[in-house]
Amino acid sequence: MCLGIPGQILEVVDEAGGLARVEVSGVRRNVNISLLGADSIQSGDWVLIHVGFAMSKINEQEAFETLKLLQQMDQAFQDELKLMEQSQLD
Repeated sequence: MCLGIPGQILEVVDEAGGLARVEVSGVRRNVNISLLGADSIQSGDWVLIHVGFAMSKINEQEAFETLKLLQQMDQAFQDELKLMEQSQLD
C-alpha cells in the first residue's frame, strides 16, 4: 500500500537537482521537490510525499490532521515509515 504522507522540509539540499531533506515522524530522507519548484519551497514548509516525490504543499494544520489519521492506520503507516527509512534519494 502506498500512502501520501506529510513531511516537513528541513532544508533544500540541491536546488538544481530538486532535492530537499524532510522529516516524517522522526524519519529523515531526501525527497524530490521538482514537481513543486525548488524556489517555492523553504525550510519549515509541509509537503505531501508519495513515492519519494513532494506532490503538493500543505498547511501545518492539514499535515497534523493527516498524520493523526495515518497513525490510526497503525500497521500500514508503520510499514510505510519503514520503507521510507530504508530508501535513499541522493
